[in-house]
Amino acid sequence: MMSKQNEQTPNVASNKVNLDELIKQMTLDEKVAQLIQLAVPFYEGAHGDGLITGPMDSLGIKEETVHNSGSVLGIAGAEEVINVQRTHLNYNRHGIPLLMMADIVHGFKTIFPVPLAIGCSWDMDLAEKSAEIAAKEAAVSGVHVTFAPMVDLVRDPRWGRVVESTGEDPYLNAEFSKAFVRGFQGKDLANDMDRVAACVKHFAAYGAAEAGRDYNTVDLSDRQMREFYLPAYKAALDEGCEMVMTSFNTVDGIPATGNSKLMRKLLREEWGFNGILISDWGAVRELIAHGIAADESEAALKSIKAGVDIEMMTACYVKHLSELVENKEVDEALIDEAVLRILQLKEKLGLFENPYRAADPVREKEIVFCEEHREVAQDLAIKSCVLLKNNDVLPLKRDHKIALIGPFAANNDVLGPWSWTGAKEDAVTLATGMNNKLSGHGQLLVAEGCGIETGTKEQWQAALEAAQDADIIVLALGEHSDMNGEAASRADIRLPHIQLELVRKLKELDKPMVAVLFNGRPLDLHGVYEEADAILEAWYPGSQAGSAVAELLFGDANPSGRLVMSFPYSVGQVPVYYNAYNTGRPQGAPDAQVRYVSQFLDIPNEPLLPFGFGLSYSDFEYSAAQLSSDVITVEESIKVTVTVTNKGSVAGVETVQLYVRDMSGEVVRPVKELKDYRKVALQPGESKEIEFVLSENQLRYYHSDLTHDSDAGAFVAFVGPNSKSNTALPFRLEK
Repeated sequence: MMSKQNEQTPNVASNKVNLDELIKQMTLDEKVAQLIQLAVPFYEGAHGDGLITGPMDSLGIKEETVHNSGSVLGIAGAEEVINVQRTHLNYNRHGIPLLMMADIVHGFKTIFPVPLAIGCSWDMDLAEKSAEIAAKEAAVSGVHVTFAPMVDLVRDPRWGRVVESTGEDPYLNAEFSKAFVRGFQGKDLANDMDRVAACVKHFAAYGAAEAGRDYNTVDLSDRQMREFYLPAYKAALDEGCEMVMTSFNTVDGIPATGNSKLMRKLLREEWGFNGILISDWGAVRELIAHGIAADESEAALKSIKAGVDIEMMTACYVKHLSELVENKEVDEALIDEAVLRILQLKEKLGLFENPYRAADPVREKEIVFCEEHREVAQDLAIKSCVLLKNNDVLPLKRDHKIALIGPFAANNDVLGPWSWTGAKEDAVTLATGMNNKLSGHGQLLVAEGCGIETGTKEQWQAALEAAQDADIIVLALGEHSDMNGEAASRADIRLPHIQLELVRKLKELDKPMVAVLFNGRPLDLHGVYEEADAILEAWYPGSQAGSAVAELLFGDANPSGRLVMSFPYSVGQVPVYYNAYNTGRPQGAPDAQVRYVSQFLDIPNEPLLPFGFGLSYSDFEYSAAQLSSDVITVEESIKVTVTVTNKGSVAGVETVQLYVRDMSGEVVRPVKELKDYRKVALQPGESKEIEFVLSENQLRYYHSDLTHDSDAGAFVAFVGPNSKSNTALPFRLEK
């Protein structure tokens, strides 16, 4: 596609670039080219295939456009980045460097647990550290921008991309959003070469796609958007996030990528965001399929007017914007402001002075996947696993003969989606992790039993022999990573039938049975929950998966993870989430009738496992919950205190959670809302008094006119270990 590489010294712009003057020197076509993002194979000097599928000329763009383009998608590796950047600068007459962007979602080469799992740690410091390490590895490998964090609030586990979110709660999502941005960008992005710019996604409300089907319609009121879905995006921007990515879905009937109300009015004007807005892959051209653009020209027109600066992997801008400007349908000032924002980020990253930034092949080998980073990954994986059930069979005893059976017994598919720079062969399998723990003790018998979705008689026979010869069975079950993530919506969220059949057959042996789950969404656990004596939700734990899970199974670490998404009793409940609204006929009301209330006839209303739930090898007791006053005012906060005691025999960490209910609002209010939490470490027999300060501003919400305020009246505070089990403490707000 390209002519032979120019071997001359790269044409790098002066360090002190006057960006306004630079834009004046650029032709209209050169400016428009800055607004396109292309994948790696479009660039001479590249040797990988990035994320592209299909021929390099599939977009039908000119070679000159590539030479003047603004950013690269899916590139990583110091040597390749340097080659591509050097070649590009030899061609670009203004010496404008490329921005190198990639999806570094939960680790670069050192893969951390998937974001849904990180959410279950309720640990902001470790979340921030994971992003910091991912940024360091990515930066030395040449990446400038990561398409993370993904902060879409999620309530429907059928949607494959719940794996990329931190759950169903707006408060917790906002806290994680800030932590990830701090980790990626640090305090001084301009001078800290070990950091990368963050891009929060997907703006907005992508997690509310109807039926949990990817790319599907979203239809929410403005009030719902602001109350539940927008806080995490706003939190990222308040933390200084440099970029925003548009979502694929509609917002109030208009696809986000062409939605001026959402992008110009809310994002730019109301929130004051002046960073780069980038489309998701192909989203500009998709305005045609959505039905708000007749052709590529209209798609380009609506997207640029909405404020989209970079078009990812379609060519509507480069084919039509110049003509739209010449025909006076688009003001050239819109092009200039988009180019300026792109150049400003390049300048902030120091690319005009050093277009390679931190890319360093020698240092890359020292930093990437180093032992220090793997240790942090293991720590976070341990804290992300959630113990869902335990009938006194965990922790395992080292002198027992253990049968490890299931498709994930020795499977290294434990990194999860969006780990494209990670290597499965580097991941620690569960069999390896458990064998390391048993060295010199007990015995581990390993058998697959079945594949993830299919099985053979030979697999079953080997599993049966191992199980019959064992004291206890550990089942390693789950979903292939491709069953989660983008374009992985599932209507049936049970484990594959072959795995449920394996559980059923092994149950007939009447031996203690532990299930370890490797998956990326809350599952319908029927067929496992009733049969297993203990269940550990491991999610996709990342590079150190087997070591982390083995630590927990043998009791060298105590489970402390807590769910950030409710586990449904049945997919028929979905969406099911803790902070729902009541109805006029709630089940369980004093005057509730047998039939004519808001209930299912065949299943419970409640999820199988609620938000905030998680067990421990310790036994925590709550007592002496009280308020410092039963009245709160605008000026005077109140204290909520509770004593937590570890009644167990091992040290553990409890996550004490504070919820509030507004009993009478101007609009209906959720039955509970998480307002704060504390993680407390307790030795056996130790007690601590936990204190929360609850202020009036925590009681504010969006009213029907979209004002954000609180109402005087009755409230209830709830303090306890999860969203269902807690002590109620009534109080009033006086204004």
